[in-house]
Amino acid sequence: MSDASETTDTDTDTDTDPANGTDPVNGTVRLTVAQALVRFLGQQWTERDGERQRLFAGCLGIFGHGNVAGVGQALLQQELAFEGRDGDNPLPYVLARNEQAMVHTAVGYARHRDRLQTWACTASVGPGSTNMLTGAALATINRIPVLLLPSGTFATRVASPVLQELEQPYAADVTVNDAFRPLSRFFDRVSRPEQLPSALLGAMRVLTDPVDTGAVTIALPQDVQAEAFDWPVALFAERTWHIARPPAEPARIEEAAALVRSARRPLIVAGGGVHYSGAEEALAALATATGVPVAETQAGKGSLLHGHPQLVGAIGSTGTTAANALAAEADLVIGIGTRWSDFTTASRSAFQDNEVRFVNINVAPVDALKQGAVSVVADARSALVSLSDALAGHEVEGAYRARQGELWAAWDTQVEAAYQPPASVTDALADGLLTQGSVLGVVNELSDPRDVVLCAAGSMPGDLHKLWRVRDRKGYHVEYGYSCMGYEIPAAIGVRLADDTRDVFAMVGDGGYLMMPTELVTAVQEGVKIVVVLVQNHGFHSIGSLSESLGSQRFGTRYRYRDDASGRLDGELIPVDLAANARSLGAHVVEVTSRSELETALRDAKASTHRGPIVIHVQTDPTVHAPDSGSWWDVPVAAQSELASTQAAYAAYLEHKARQRPLL
Repeated sequence: MSDASETTDTDTDTDTDPANGTDPVNGTVRLTVAQALVRFLGQQWTERDGERQRLFAGCLGIFGHGNVAGVGQALLQQELAFEGRDGDNPLPYVLARNEQAMVHTAVGYARHRDRLQTWACTASVGPGSTNMLTGAALATINRIPVLLLPSGTFATRVASPVLQELEQPYAADVTVNDAFRPLSRFFDRVSRPEQLPSALLGAMRVLTDPVDTGAVTIALPQDVQAEAFDWPVALFAERTWHIARPPAEPARIEEAAALVRSARRPLIVAGGGVHYSGAEEALAALATATGVPVAETQAGKGSLLHGHPQLVGAIGSTGTTAANALAAEADLVIGIGTRWSDFTTASRSAFQDNEVRFVNINVAPVDALKQGAVSVVADARSALVSLSDALAGHEVEGAYRARQGELWAAWDTQVEAAYQPPASVTDALADGLLTQGSVLGVVNELSDPRDVVLCAAGSMPGDLHKLWRVRDRKGYHVEYGYSCMGYEIPAAIGVRLADDTRDVFAMVGDGGYLMMPTELVTAVQEGVKIVVVLVQNHGFHSIGSLSESLGSQRFGTRYRYRDDASGRLDGELIPVDLAANARSLGAHVVEVTSRSELETALRDAKASTHRGPIVIHVQTDPTVHAPDSGSWWDVPVAAQSELASTQAAYAAYLEHKARQRPLL
């Protein structure tokens, strides 16, 4: 069931002029479906803890046949109505360059706003709409609200088959937009105007529900978008959707507290729910009072800030040796707002104590029940306050506190070595190359505490999870539910739009950059300052390393010419000039070849008043890795092979598999 409820206030912006289609007697207004949609979206608000904000910051879109005369005309009409009234337009329009990317922008914005605000995204018929599918999957997997408005072919089928229409011989009502069904938390198709109100209200319920949220799709056939209808004026009244904080059952809190009191080696695992609930201070208070160490998932990183004595850093496959050592020994694990992904659990090999127990605090029952846990279904902040009260006066043993500190100090030494590599490493680097760890270190040290580092795919998310020192609750933004290459630049735009008082550093490798650089143009268009640190290593760093560990010898992971003699992709490097590409898209580009040049470029970027994207291009050596986590990730290895490298990798794989546990 939804934790969100809505209340309706009196409409204060209803046109009562009969010449404009309003019937004051019957209380209706004549609008097209698209015009009604736009007017409705501009009247939706959310509220939590007494703070109220518009649900939609605007509409991102690309027009084509299907939406240009529908949603496009409606957005134009509204923009002209509010022309000259700066900031008054309740649903401003932003032109994107790629449909997948605009969903990423909406997701980045919504995540930074703790899921209390988002954007709508409109696309044209056929490929324009299906380009949003990857973005829909990312939003739903990460449980981030975003409204998708894919256009469809004619509901009347009057001229079928039209351009870009899918014809299925077994079902005439199937369209390409049905592909959104498994990727959406809510899906509806408005085939008649009368269906719009129920579709919209159902969509708002899911968008504002912390349990059920994700991608919400309302498919709009192109003829229906342009059809006129007499709408009840009440549809366009302001609606405020309350985001509740469901409290925990007292019996569940008492059961969880009893387990904590009886545990000798408890460990907290903080997930993204800590951030979305705004529970960071409540978590810090609990950890400080009890001495229970806190490890963090990718989404939960920053739940405790760097320097907190109970922080032991990232956990799992991309974790710290400190967190993973404590996880292996833990007799009680308290998950807070985590869905227990395979990276967090090191593919269910992280927790090795034979008697380990789990407590899960989560607003979503499906997550609270995982790992065979004692489930506390509740808002994270509310539950943590109650648990702190129930544990008043309880502390872990002094020796356990001391062990946390020793493990963290040992790890922090490794972080320093990654940030400032020794001469044995730097002297071996080719001219102009840095290590990825040192690049991250310079950005971490020269960015302000409130600045945001953003990443999604490749080797950098793992390195950031291990190495980045978070100094503000909003300072870390890594998308690792879908780990989608190309997320970085458009999502950075979304974060900057959500809060222009922070600089946003999008860390992107050459592989990810080549997937989706086009939104640099959108950043230029809108004057959005983002700093893109473009790390060039001529291939896929992460997958190359994974391939090597699995005995596949980095096959197919390097950007090289095909060798005429061998027929393989192992020739000379392809001379792709990514810096020139970024310049051609309108970005201000700085190329650096040394640590000192990188430091200067970052200081200049911080000080710059440039309205638009700044790209800092740096080359790194992909064979120099961050410190090892001492953990594992389950990726199958070929069980039969003629390659000695694969045979050795399979033997190691079987050793790790032996440590895997069901945790039912």
